[in-house]
Amino acid sequence: MPVKPTAKTGMPHQEAQARARNFAEVNAGYPDIRAQFEAGRCLQCQDPVCETGCPVRVPIKAFIKCVADGKFQDAFELVKHAHPLPAICGRVCPQESQCEKLCHMATRFEPVAIGHLERFVADWEHSHRNGTPPSRPAPTGPRVAIVGAGPSGLTAAGELARLGYRVTIFEALHEPGGVLRYGIPEFRLPKAILDDEIGQLKALGVEVVCNVIIGKTLPLEQLMGPMAFQAIFIGTGAGLPRFLGIPGENLNGVYSANEFLTRINLMRAYEFPRAHTPLKVGKRVAVIGAGNTAMDAARSALRMGAEEVRVVYRRSEVEMSARVEEYAHAKEEGVIFQWLTNPIRVLGNEDGWVTALECQRMMLGPPDESGRARPIPTDEPLVVTPTDTVVVAIGTRPNRLLTKGGCLKTASWGGLIVDDASGETSQSGVFAGGDAVTGAATVILAAGAGRRAAAAIHAKLSAAQDGRTSVNA
Repeated sequence: MPVKPTAKTGMPHQEAQARARNFAEVNAGYPDIRAQFEAGRCLQCQDPVCETGCPVRVPIKAFIKCVADGKFQDAFELVKHAHPLPAICGRVCPQESQCEKLCHMATRFEPVAIGHLERFVADWEHSHRNGTPPSRPAPTGPRVAIVGAGPSGLTAAGELARLGYRVTIFEALHEPGGVLRYGIPEFRLPKAILDDEIGQLKALGVEVVCNVIIGKTLPLEQLMGPMAFQAIFIGTGAGLPRFLGIPGENLNGVYSANEFLTRINLMRAYEFPRAHTPLKVGKRVAVIGAGNTAMDAARSALRMGAEEVRVVYRRSEVEMSARVEEYAHAKEEGVIFQWLTNPIRVLGNEDGWVTALECQRMMLGPPDESGRARPIPTDEPLVVTPTDTVVVAIGTRPNRLLTKGGCLKTASWGGLIVDDASGETSQSGVFAGGDAVTGAATVILAAGAGRRAAAAIHAKLSAAQDGRTSVNA
């Protein structure tokens, strides 16, 4: 048996100095020959445990074998059958902590680049598509409403449409995509890719209705009442930002990461004045937090013209939750990382604008409830760093607008309570998944929740249909 290459096949990408000043996609994707070479590293294990690490259970072994054999269309169809968003998940999902973490190659060498290969087959299909719309069953089944056009809602919609359901997505914003559109920057997920994936869902018969806020524009009860939807899936995400609660946080120049990224991504501030949304970004930007959203905000700030961008985090590099690739790209682009540093006050001038960030140096103690080392203040002098803009990226929580009436049970922190297996809420026929249930998590976990809920909706409505058939017979 020939010896397999020990390292992943590199993906072509923009050089750091150039890309730090433009919003074009950083990674260029594999050409055919590199994809086949990387797929050839797969051991084709008898027991492909990598698949157990995938929340949507992509048949990884089979699709990679197809890539290695040059059967790219077959590979795409295998992935697409598992979930409707392969071009997106291949770009933004944390494969290194899921499927690739379990790859047998990883026991001694680098794992197979499963995420790069998923992206490759999706991009290959897009560039070789013949214009024929995807086949779909006649949409004669029951009507299902999806609340929210983020990753969980889009996935649930795609699964149900393929089964013949008449699916309508209600989206609060003026464009669908949820966090995929407002949260993830163009240089990581080009909006043309997102638009194409949504276009494929529309070709399956999914209807998308924007500018409708369920719980305000339209009561939830009306969907299963006068509008006669027979099931509902709620995938509204966790779009309400968290703040630090420190003095000065209300100064001009302090943004939540949600507002900062939404202005850039959804409202295209990076194209101002061609787009109509401006965004004031100073020369010196501090981003608080060290997750993927913090990396997106820091890297976006550079591209918006900041001369110095620093990530301020109260723990160490070991505890940060950002993807390895995003952290590496941020460092290459010149983002400064200030570890073991906890902001305690935002300083401003008499006009109400940010001038500096005051921080306490920290050290690490025993693990807290999250399992990570607890940050403990030290006796070192406070650190004051001149700053023009502060972006708070310490997490989000669900907006309670949809649950104000009390018809859906929620946890104390605002997440919807659902059945673990089916995703059904406390109200019969209403299902939920993704960040609205778990709090802020990954795109692929949200997609997995959407897929499980779609299967549960199908089972429930099929059983109801069978019951009516037997009674009528």
